[in-house]
Amino acid sequence: MRWLRMLLWIILVLAVLWVAGRWIFPVPATAGRAIQTAIPFDPDTRLGPRAVEAQAAHPGKSGVMPLAEGPDALHSRIALAKHAERSLDVMYYIWHDDVSGLLLLDALRAAAARGVRVRLLLDDNGVAGMDTILAAMNAQPNFEVRLFNPSTVRNPKMLGYALYPLRMNRRMHNKAFIVDGAAAIVGGRNIGDEYFDVGDKPSYLDLDVLGVGKVVTDTAAIFDEYWNSEPVLKLDQVIAGGGDMTGFDAALAQATASGAGQRYLADARSAADQLAAGGAPALEWTDVQVVADDPRKGMDYVPRTQLMINRLVEILGPVASRMDLISAYFVPAKAGTKYFGNLARQGVELRILTNSWEATDVPLVHAGYTKYRRELLQAGAHLYELKRSGDRPQGKEELGPIGSSGASLHAKTFVVDDRRVFIGSFNFDPRSALLNCEMGFLIDSPTMARHSTLMFTEALIPRSYQPELQDEAMVWLDPQPDGSTAVIEYEPGLRPGSRIMVYALNLLPIEWLL
Repeated sequence: MRWLRMLLWIILVLAVLWVAGRWIFPVPATAGRAIQTAIPFDPDTRLGPRAVEAQAAHPGKSGVMPLAEGPDALHSRIALAKHAERSLDVMYYIWHDDVSGLLLLDALRAAAARGVRVRLLLDDNGVAGMDTILAAMNAQPNFEVRLFNPSTVRNPKMLGYALYPLRMNRRMHNKAFIVDGAAAIVGGRNIGDEYFDVGDKPSYLDLDVLGVGKVVTDTAAIFDEYWNSEPVLKLDQVIAGGGDMTGFDAALAQATASGAGQRYLADARSAADQLAAGGAPALEWTDVQVVADDPRKGMDYVPRTQLMINRLVEILGPVASRMDLISAYFVPAKAGTKYFGNLARQGVELRILTNSWEATDVPLVHAGYTKYRRELLQAGAHLYELKRSGDRPQGKEELGPIGSSGASLHAKTFVVDDRRVFIGSFNFDPRSALLNCEMGFLIDSPTMARHSTLMFTEALIPRSYQPELQDEAMVWLDPQPDGSTAVIEYEPGLRPGSRIMVYALNLLPIEWLL
C-alpha cells in the first residue's frame, strides 16, 4: 500500500497548495460598490437630432441595418466613437492588440479626452497580453475598464482556472457598442483583424447589426446590468499600476504604418458616417427585441428555466414552415437534437449551416457536432458544412449580405418562417446555452429574412459540403464550379489520425464544456 500512501500525500499537498493559492489570490468583493447607469439620451448631441426625428416618425420602433462587410463594421464603430459626445458603453469577449484593436482603442481614448465617459467591459479570457495597455487606458480621465470573471493571477493566468475552475469557466460572450444612447452595434464580431478582414490573416465570415431607436435604450439597460454585476471587477482590483501609454502609442504607430493599417485607412467609410452627418442610411424600421442572459449566469446563479436559450424558444413560439440556422459552433446535444429532429419530422424545412472539419478553428467542437449528425439527417434536417476559404468565391456581390471574405464561419444567426431573424453572439452549443453569457437582436423583418434566405441558398450552399445518408452510409455532396456535384465517401479533410482523435474526443464526458 506504499503507492496509496504516496497518492494520499500528493493529494494532501495539492489541497494545501490550492487553499493557500485562494488565500493569496482571493477574488475581490463587489459589495458596496456604487451603481453606475447609462447617461440619458441627449437630443443635442451630434447623433441626437437624427434619433429624435426617427423616433417621431417611427414611435416605439427600432431602425436596423446589417453590417456584413468586415471593414465597414470596423469603421462604423470607429466613426461612432469619433462622433460621440456624452458616452461610449462597450463590451466584448475578445479584444486583440492588432490594427483593428489598437485603432478602436485609440478612438475610445480620443473620445475620453474630449470629455466623453467611456466604459469598457471585457471578458478576461479574451485580452491576453493586454494588461499594460488596459491599465494605461484605465488611468485616463473619463475612461474606466472592468473585467468579467478575471483571473486574480495575472501570470500565468491559467493558474486562475486551477484556483477557481467553476467561476473561470463561465465567460461573457456578449458584443455591444453603444454611443450616446442613440446608436448601438450588436452581433457576432469580436475586436480583432480576423473579424474585420483587416490585414493578411484569414478572416471570419460574420455579421453585425447597427440599431437606432428603442433598441438602443434596451441595449444600454443590459450593459448597465453587466457593468454593475457581481462577476465584473474594476481593472485596478486585479491589475496593479497605471500602465504605460508610451507603449500603446508605439504599437499604434506601428499598426497604422503597416500595410494592413494603410489599406484600411485608405478606404475607411461606413453608414455610421452618414448617420452622424444627418443623412439617412438604409435603416429598416420594425420591432426589435434585445435578448440577453442575466449576468448572474456568470456565477451559476440563474435557474435553467431563465437562461437565454429557453427564453428564445418561448419568444419565437412555434415554427410553422422553415428555419435556417447559421452557427459557427454547432453542438445540439440530446435536447437540441430532439428539438430540431421534431421540427424536421413535423414538416418544417430545417437547414443548418456550420463549419466543416476543414474550416473550423475549434476541432473539439466539431467532434461534438459529429455525434449528432446522423440522427439529425435521419429526422429530415438538411445539414451544410462550409468549406475552407480556398473553395469559396471572393467578391462580395457573390456572397450577399453575410459578407465577402470569411475563411471560416463565425456568424450566429437564424431565420424563422421567413420573418423573424436573430443576430447575436449565441452559438447552438452547450457552452452558449449553459455557461457563457450571450445576447443578440431578435428582429421582425420579412425583408431581412428574405435577404438571409437568399444568401443561404445562393451564396453559402454552393460553398458548402452537404452530408447526407445514402443507404444508411454517410456521404458528402460537393458542389463543383461547373455545376456538377461530386460525392465524397469520407468526411472531407478528416485524415485517419484525425478520425481517431474525433472518435476518442466523443468518448470523453466533456460535452457540457463545448
